[in-house]
Amino acid sequence: MDFRLSSDEEAFREEVVSFLTQELSEDVRLEYEERGLPGPLYHAFLHKLGHRGWLTLTWPEEHGGLGRPPMYRFIMAEEMAKRGVEYRNVAESIVAPSLMLCGSPQQKERFLPLIASGEVVFTLLYSEPHAGSDLASLELRSSPEGDGFTLSGQKLFSSEADMAHYAWVASRTDPDVPKHRGISLFLVDMKTPGITVHPLISMAGDRRFNEVFLDNARVGRDALIGEENRGWYYVAAALDFERATAGAAMFIGNATYLVSRMIDYVNNNPWVLHSRPGLRSEISKRATELEVLRVLSYQVLSLMAGGHAPTYQASMVKLFGSELTQRLSGTAGAALGLYSQLGRASHRAPYEGELGLFYMRAVSDSIRGGTSEIQRNIIAIRGLGLTTQ
Repeated sequence: MDFRLSSDEEAFREEVVSFLTQELSEDVRLEYEERGLPGPLYHAFLHKLGHRGWLTLTWPEEHGGLGRPPMYRFIMAEEMAKRGVEYRNVAESIVAPSLMLCGSPQQKERFLPLIASGEVVFTLLYSEPHAGSDLASLELRSSPEGDGFTLSGQKLFSSEADMAHYAWVASRTDPDVPKHRGISLFLVDMKTPGITVHPLISMAGDRRFNEVFLDNARVGRDALIGEENRGWYYVAAALDFERATAGAAMFIGNATYLVSRMIDYVNNNPWVLHSRPGLRSEISKRATELEVLRVLSYQVLSLMAGGHAPTYQASMVKLFGSELTQRLSGTAGAALGLYSQLGRASHRAPYEGELGLFYMRAVSDSIRGGTSEIQRNIIAIRGLGLTTQ
């Protein structure tokens, strides 16, 4: 089996590398590092990707895309992550595929061009105080009212809610049926009266997340995505796609970036390996695990290219990738010792303190996007055929 990229894919990688070298400025990287998520400079950079058609690499041509295999999107996201900037674009990675799957003609006509150009920012309003890993237990209610709905409740851990133009909202529309069957999706303007956003400051000191309150926020029936009470199935399909492409590339890119930093550090500080027995072997294990993650990701991309849905395979990538970043963070801490605790303000901090930030942010990797426990359940049920009894 040949795991090398094809000549066309390798040519695209070289094109991406050249573009990022010119256009992905240090200011964008620093903004991302300080915020822990995209900011104004990052979104301006997305416009440049949109101008090249790279926000629609895998979209079908009938929706204005380039119709390329998932590997191309993977390559772009991986190369960005290698440079310290994750590819994060909820509009392109989750909203657009869902609209293509179940959106109305009017919704597609209005929003797909905006997403393709990078002009619109979305936030996911999924998790709640009592519905994180078990998203089907969400309590935010959408009550029919006239020719629309009234949304009331609270959402938590909502990335980019402070900058978003629109929200992709999972809400309960029928409380009297099994919980998976009573959820609907809505596309909501964040300027809608009754919506307020409050920051949640992380342990790393950044604003990665927000809490969002919806107090009788009124939306029209045209805000409903697809069929009423079918939202759970739309959410699951979109998350599989995201974990399988940009999510997998993000883990690989981040891991590659961190492994290269560790190797650079020990090469420039030979005393580290002499004073810490076993560290050389530990770094080797992390580098080997990185290649395992790459093979798992290529398997998923191959399934997608063949028209198959990577359900439990995407969960394998998410589980292995998120926990690998945490192991890598621990190994980096062992390599740098107490220097790993220094922040950007200290002139003694290796790599301007970015490895310490990476360590703190990696804590959430096995939680955000679906916890490790949930991923193991998916693998057990869908992959191994085990039951919940």
